[in-house]
Amino acid sequence: MTSIARRRPRAALAALAAGPVVALLAACGGTSGAAESDDLQHAAQAAGLEVSTSPHQDRIHTPANPEAIALLPPAFADTDTLKVAVSATGAPPLVFLADDEKTPIGNETDIAQLVADALGKKLELDVKAWADWPLAVQSGDVDAVITNVTVTEERKELYDFSSYRNDELGWLVKAGGKLADTTITEPQDIAGLTVAVGSGTNQEKILLAWDEENTKAGLAPVKVEYFDNDSDTTLALQSGRIDASFGPNASASYKAKVSPQDFAVVGTLNGGWPDKAQIAVATLKGNDLAPAVTAALQGAFDDGSYAKVLQRWGLEAEAIEQPETNPPGLPKTS
Repeated sequence: MTSIARRRPRAALAALAAGPVVALLAACGGTSGAAESDDLQHAAQAAGLEVSTSPHQDRIHTPANPEAIALLPPAFADTDTLKVAVSATGAPPLVFLADDEKTPIGNETDIAQLVADALGKKLELDVKAWADWPLAVQSGDVDAVITNVTVTEERKELYDFSSYRNDELGWLVKAGGKLADTTITEPQDIAGLTVAVGSGTNQEKILLAWDEENTKAGLAPVKVEYFDNDSDTTLALQSGRIDASFGPNASASYKAKVSPQDFAVVGTLNGGWPDKAQIAVATLKGNDLAPAVTAALQGAFDDGSYAKVLQRWGLEAEAIEQPETNPPGLPKTS
């Protein structure tokens, strides 16, 4: 997985004092009150995003797809629901909790809705901790997981995949700051910077590899900072404690669109650098559900509903040309 922050954003007095965008982002945790949720929606809508933090989501739908339904294996053909695991512990726009603090919403839940619609099923979302989704799929507790899961060759030993989004990482900086007019495209661009990154993530691996390359070339080292949650990272960026945050471009681009006066994305790269990686629906290896899911996604691609979902959350740049069953994944690490 290209990690999203693993603790749900919480509003705090310090966050509110630091600037409007922190309050807006923290409001997604539901603890800041209806007024800040309204502010989040207003700012997002002003940026052209159709965002609602209400648990009553007006999701985009796609019609039942006979071709996809015909591919359903017997174990799934006669069921009424599609049970999908999501990990609602991150920052918008991937998966986060609505104002009721229990309903998962975001891009990934909308993709799950498209898959369920196309397969003629009622969608049932099951919120899981990130660490729990593999066992949930293997045990049959859920049919699939849709929560920013990166395809890897190691995971393909236990799961099948149906891709739906490119795994993109972004360099987020303070608008108007010293890096706002620069572009980060290669290791030397981050020499001497203070950068926040998630511990144990693909992006940390890339950051450390770039830093090692710089050090060998005699360039200034990167100072790496780790924070417990997304709100703390946002505060550090606004206050100037860090120069950049390196993480999922989905969240970075969302912040920049909602609050361009506060943030800017100054570079992106694939989460599989130096290889390519895709985000995909994960199903149990060998249960033959993946081809049906891939066909369901293809129908949503063809009728435009897939594009509408990505547009809703500002993720058009992460669209793929077409879904694939078990595309090439990140290679195993030695």
